[in-house]
Amino acid sequence: YVAAVYEHESILSPNPRALVDRRSALELMGRNLDIYEQQVVAAARQGAQIIVFPEDGIHGFNFTRRSIYPYLDFVPHSYSVKWNPCRETYLFNDTEVLQRLSCMALNNKIFLVANLGTKQPCEHTDPRCPSDGRYQFNTNVAFNDAGMLVATYRKHNLYFEYAFNVPPEPEYKFFDTPFAGKFGMFTCFDILFFEPAVHLIRQYNLKQVVYPTAWMNQLPLLSAVEFQQAFATAFNVNILAANIHHPTLGMTGSGIYTPVKSFIYHNMESYGGKLIVAEIPVITTNYKNNLESNERFRENLHHSCKTLSSASMDDQVCFREGQETPGRVLEKGNEQLPPLFYAEMMYDNFTFVPILGEKGELQVCANTLCCYLNYQRAVLTDELYALGVFDGLHTVHGTYYVQACALVKCGGLSFSTCGQEVTDATAPIDFQLWGNMSTPYIFPLLLTSGITVDFADHMGWRNNHYFISKNRTSSGLLTAALYGRWYEKD
Repeated sequence: YVAAVYEHESILSPNPRALVDRRSALELMGRNLDIYEQQVVAAARQGAQIIVFPEDGIHGFNFTRRSIYPYLDFVPHSYSVKWNPCRETYLFNDTEVLQRLSCMALNNKIFLVANLGTKQPCEHTDPRCPSDGRYQFNTNVAFNDAGMLVATYRKHNLYFEYAFNVPPEPEYKFFDTPFAGKFGMFTCFDILFFEPAVHLIRQYNLKQVVYPTAWMNQLPLLSAVEFQQAFATAFNVNILAANIHHPTLGMTGSGIYTPVKSFIYHNMESYGGKLIVAEIPVITTNYKNNLESNERFRENLHHSCKTLSSASMDDQVCFREGQETPGRVLEKGNEQLPPLFYAEMMYDNFTFVPILGEKGELQVCANTLCCYLNYQRAVLTDELYALGVFDGLHTVHGTYYVQACALVKCGGLSFSTCGQEVTDATAPIDFQLWGNMSTPYIFPLLLTSGITVDFADHMGWRNNHYFISKNRTSSGLLTAALYGRWYEKD
């Protein structure tokens, strides 16, 4: 099917904290919706059957609870209401934004997904009802190609969004299409948590996901395109991800992702929006996804060591499996162990070991997690790389438990620069990276020079270790990592 996503540079309120009237709010949102409309027309002309717009694209951000109120539409939140806002404008008040979106879908015969702020009055008899008598939600809406509202989803994992409420329960929302079956939806920060994203995909066996986001890139492990690709790979789904475009805020990175190929946009240099249109295969449900093989790991079934492609790695995984206490292994032909050092990466205290010479085998451990690396560099460059491990609770900008094994390019030549944000590299590296992860939820990250995504040759579980391997990255390696999320320990 043909999909489109639009990375939108929003026209923002010059003062989002100021109190304005509904007319002024509609005027500002109308300017963003004019751009949306042009992009829907352009996408439809290129044969797109569905288009996705980013989070916060219509109204912007940094509002207070009071100042965002004039920007909120009313959305009936129930499956019992069959409603076409374009054709039935009279049914509800304060639905001007929904009406415009519905008409774009109808006039261009296209499925459309957008994100907006919504309101819902509540009674003081409701113990959860805010003191101002209303709920305010960060909401995705989906319209079919006739303009019918077919799904609404209220964001569950808010990211410092003081203008919005968390819905009382996580919502599992999807809609049906004639061209690719069911599409699930969630928003931005939701992608890092079990509820509702993982639950939704697993419970309903979804293979397509629409994903509005307003994502601030954080290298080396959480740049938008890097994690969106890893999610598509880990769950064997297609993801249509639309990000906002504000390079000064570190926000860019959208794409149409399949588990094996992607059409991405990441641009921190120029301004303006970007429409991506691509034809991708429908993933059918009988396809084995990585997490199903992860369930085999859960049941602790040991596979024979000989299933791995590389003999040297088989021996190591089996050998390491037999070690009761993972000691540090000497590099071949080296009497000296490379030094362990500590550096901050992604606000977490990683334990690192440097990558020296043109090839070698390394190991580094923290808590229960041990990471192992075989590497070979065709060309020795004056770039410092290190293998890092972290096994613990991440507590800055959100609280969640991470198990990570990461091969990263450092910011400079001193150990203290490992973990810094780096965007360019010249060294292509062959590697096999593996770890004794305690969670089945592993996101394989592979990022190369210029913030482009690459794909592993092999990955998966062997003998209770998850591995990823690559013979020669497409360009200089920035990050190769296993980013494990241990949801139960959040």
